Amino acid sequence: MSVGGSMTKTPAPSADRMHAVTPETRELVDLVLDYSRRRILSEDTPLDKPLPEFELRRLAGQTVSETGIGAERALALFEHVLAPACITTDHPRYLSFIPTAPTKAATAFDLVVSASAVYGGSWLEGSGAVYAENQVLAWLAAEFGLPATAGGVFVQGGTLGNLSALVAAREAARTERGNPSGRWVIVCSAEAHSSISSAARVMDVDVVAVSPGESGVLTGDAVRPALEEYGDAVFAVVATGGSTNFGIVDDIASVAALKSEFSFWLHVDGAYGLAGMLSPLARHRFAGVEHADSVIVDPHKWLFAPFDACALIYRDPEAGRRAHTQHAEYLDTLTENTEWSPSDYAAHLTRRARGLPFWFSLASHGAAAYRDAVTASIRLAEQIADEIERRDGFRLVRRPQLSVVVFEREGWTKEDYAVWSARLLDEQRAFVTPSSHAGRPNTRFAVLNPLTTFDDLVGILDTME
Repeated sequence: MSVGGSMTKTPAPSADRMHAVTPETRELVDLVLDYSRRRILSEDTPLDKPLPEFELRRLAGQTVSETGIGAERALALFEHVLAPACITTDHPRYLSFIPTAPTKAATAFDLVVSASAVYGGSWLEGSGAVYAENQVLAWLAAEFGLPATAGGVFVQGGTLGNLSALVAAREAARTERGNPSGRWVIVCSAEAHSSISSAARVMDVDVVAVSPGESGVLTGDAVRPALEEYGDAVFAVVATGGSTNFGIVDDIASVAALKSEFSFWLHVDGAYGLAGMLSPLARHRFAGVEHADSVIVDPHKWLFAPFDACALIYRDPEAGRRAHTQHAEYLDTLTENTEWSPSDYAAHLTRRARGLPFWFSLASHGAAAYRDAVTASIRLAEQIADEIERRDGFRLVRRPQLSVVVFEREGWTKEDYAVWSARLLDEQRAFVTPSSHAGRPNTRFAVLNPLTTFDDLVGILDTME
């Protein structure tokens, strides 16, 4: 507007401020890279622990506003308030659930993947990334004894991997024999991971959970009655290659042998344990995996990649493609060709190239380094199991097959374990949570991190005396 014969000018907002390379963005990137370097190379990152919401509200306050708080303050809040309220999952004494222990190479390259703005959903947009990921998938398939024509995709995690494999299994059954007179059925062990039941709910199919008996190992003899009872309604049998709670490997070979008599898709859920095949100490436990129609393994578990990555591999990738390719006019340029597009092989479309950090670490260090690291975990689990058996007042629930060690402190109640676990974390000694089996409380060491030592584990046992 004209005031006193002159024009006043209000600076126009800069729509590209967040994207342009300016002194502000240079400083921001330097701040983030400096923090990342310090965190990746830190040798004494504490375990840390969660804080209640009211405490985080007091310490961090309102972080989102119309004008922003600035990169320096935002990063300082993350480093000093928010990150310490998150348990450090790659800490050597993080021994609960299934830990993660990414290599420095994998973690560092995760930054590169984001910095490169790589899209991993199609060959057209990301052929270089897809090529690298497929080399890793081919290496894994060969380790598992699958044919050279096997292939698949890296997805978010085991839950999505299992769901995608089972969707492909049902589609294959429909194509082969049509729909059953009743409801479709998945047969699995009663010890199978909860994601199998979750997938069944999403797919609106039934689960027949077979008791594996006292050993916890699902066998072909246990599966046979379910196949005989439900017949053609069974479209998939799921075997577990290393259960989360105990690290138990099902008798995959005897289950696979049933394929000569019954028509079903054999899926192996090896999210945690299938990496054990890299070690000569455990490879024999997985006999029969080579007959699977699909398998999953999570590199963010025992293959030392950062969250989140699950390798889903099909014996016949075309079965996955038939089940999952999405069709739309704007996708025609992708679907009307034979190039390998990862979005065609799972229940997803937009996709980060999440297999690249694992590829970089594997390519940098070589497969032998991975074999050594997996073998070290198995040996340490055996060593601490021996120690537990030697101690009065302790009971080893069962000998470890892989790297999960489950044990009891005799006479302890569920509340005793809970108090002890909370004290360990409060004192920053370790993160070891209570567990249970068959109604009896216990606890467990999930040994995956190559930096975990025997002395670490013995020190934790000493706190239970």
